[in-house]
Amino acid sequence: MSESKLPNRIDELVGQRIRWRRKELKWTQEQLSERLSLTFQQVQKYEKGVNRISAGRLYEMAVVLDLPVAYFFEGAEEYLSLPGQLNEDASEPAPLPQIDQEAMELLSAFQQIDDDGLRKSLLATIKAAAAIEPNNS
Repeated sequence: MSESKLPNRIDELVGQRIRWRRKELKWTQEQLSERLSLTFQQVQKYEKGVNRISAGRLYEMAVVLDLPVAYFFEGAEEYLSLPGQLNEDASEPAPLPQIDQEAMELLSAFQQIDDDGLRKSLLATIKAAAAIEPNNS
């Protein structure tokens, strides 16, 4: 297989975003695969970023998941190996974040807030809380 056809970091990010949305909808891989006329193994490979998703399939995925196609690429710049975007050892891009059930619930609840001002305020509060380091004294 040529290197251009091998999955890359964007494929991993897109797969993770598919998984997030599927879990937000409380669908199993089997339920998503039925809606897409795929095997659940294919959905599993897409979610893991093992298989690349064609443009047509990604569009179909967006329709089934009721999302704009751009959703799958939101935040991509943060995960790519671009100048200034590498981790501390500067040899590899920063790893994709792992999302646990608690984070999924937080994301789902946050997305249900319609008030833009409240969403921005909550996001600022969460970012401030995350920036606070415990005192090691």
